Amino acid sequence: MILFNSKKRPLAIAVASVASAFIWMSCAPSTQAAVETKADTKVDAKQEKTKPALTVTTTTPRNMRVPQKLVANGNLAAWQEALIGAEVNGLRIRELHVAVGDFVQRGQLLASFADETVKAEVAQAQAALSEARANANDAEQNATRAQNLRSSGALSEQQIGQYETAKQSAQARLESARAALDMAQLRLKYTRVLAPDAGQISARLASIGAVAGNGAELFRLIRQNRLEWRAEVTANAITQVQPGASVSLFAPSGSQIKGKVRQIAPTVDPQTRLGLVYVDVQASAKEAAAFKPGMYVRGEFEFGATPALVIVQQALVVRDGMSYAFRLNPDGRVSQIKLQTGRRLASDGVQYVEILSGLNPSSTLVASGAGFLNDGDLVRVSNSGATPPTAAARVASASK
Repeated sequence: MILFNSKKRPLAIAVASVASAFIWMSCAPSTQAAVETKADTKVDAKQEKTKPALTVTTTTPRNMRVPQKLVANGNLAAWQEALIGAEVNGLRIRELHVAVGDFVQRGQLLASFADETVKAEVAQAQAALSEARANANDAEQNATRAQNLRSSGALSEQQIGQYETAKQSAQARLESARAALDMAQLRLKYTRVLAPDAGQISARLASIGAVAGNGAELFRLIRQNRLEWRAEVTANAITQVQPGASVSLFAPSGSQIKGKVRQIAPTVDPQTRLGLVYVDVQASAKEAAAFKPGMYVRGEFEFGATPALVIVQQALVVRDGMSYAFRLNPDGRVSQIKLQTGRRLASDGVQYVEILSGLNPSSTLVASGAGFLNDGDLVRVSNSGATPPTAAARVASASK
């Protein structure tokens, strides 16, 4: 314990007062700075709340007529593919006149066989026919003379009958010789393989020098170069398709051609629950160049158009597999709304999306920049004419 002299007490109090004043004066600036910093932080936070998050453009929903379409996939195939085979046996292929991809006309020469043997058979059949014709004439003359001698009794009825029988036999041999000649000539004709119809050669299995058997396949021909699309349609949707409906086909390269429904399969596959719809492809040779038999292509059946509420695709935001849009409120902030979308279409180079539910037709939506916004964000609108006047004024004042 420290004891102070009573005479010295006023001096100690004075020293303590001076020290306290000195400490207060040294701490005052830092305290004042802290207060000012806190005030500035409050001002910055307030300004941050009123600062727009993004400059955007707006759009409004509109009513349009949207085409009704049914999308399906299926194989592209030849309408009919003719199999051209050899109709002679044991002959060597001498020459091939067409290749795969060639377009041919009906009756055009495709291949020829070595015909020396067949020509010899024709000559032999012609000689046999000449011999049979001579024998038939001789037998007929004998029968005629025998009939003339019937009344004289020079010949018996048996002899006359024998002459008649010889006449009929000679006539039969003559007919047989004619048939043999026809067969030889037909065999000679088959040494030239002709196109049964106009179209395009899709396959060539023949080789020069090969000996083809009777019925051996030589060529395949796409008749009339005509294709068909065999669309695989679900059992629920196949009832919507009618013969004569218009179809748009899209090749993997992006090319597009038109088609028309020819017929619908009477049954549905019990395993896949899909039914086939046969579509005639309507295109010129140039347009159909990108479509080849065997391709698996996409097609769209067209059933006319119906009115619908649409928005530009730019205003649609997809998050977590759901579709949203941002509605502009009168206070300049946006609200995220969930939408149910439907069909899509393009008009004048702009992509539109049909909205089935969740949207008020009078709403103003954010177009450009929608993908960068969150619910409640404050925005600045660059196309103020597309927003209500009150909203534009408030957004303008908030941005100052």
